[in-house]
Amino acid sequence: MFSTYILQSQKSGRYYIGHTENIPKRLLRHNNGQVTATRNKGPWVLVYFENFNSRIEANQRELEIKSMKSKIYIEKLIADGGRLSMSDKNWGSL
Repeated sequence: MFSTYILQSQKSGRYYIGHTENIPKRLLRHNNGQVTATRNKGPWVLVYFENFNSRIEANQRELEIKSMKSKIYIEKLIADGGRLSMSDKNWGSL
């Protein structure tokens, strides 16, 4: 099983979106400074994830969330605990 996940920096409040096969192991790597993009920006906490059957699906969802380029979209996704997608008509009015 693969997951798309969103982390939040406890230091700055910023979000990081990624995908992995093992969330606990990946979170540990983020918090140990082993991921260049998140080094010195943590500690990080997991705030959201979705599971998929394939890496391709998880990667596509990661890219879909990133393509929104919207902190409001990410926060709505986290708050709803549900799945918003580019086809959702109301996300632009968030």
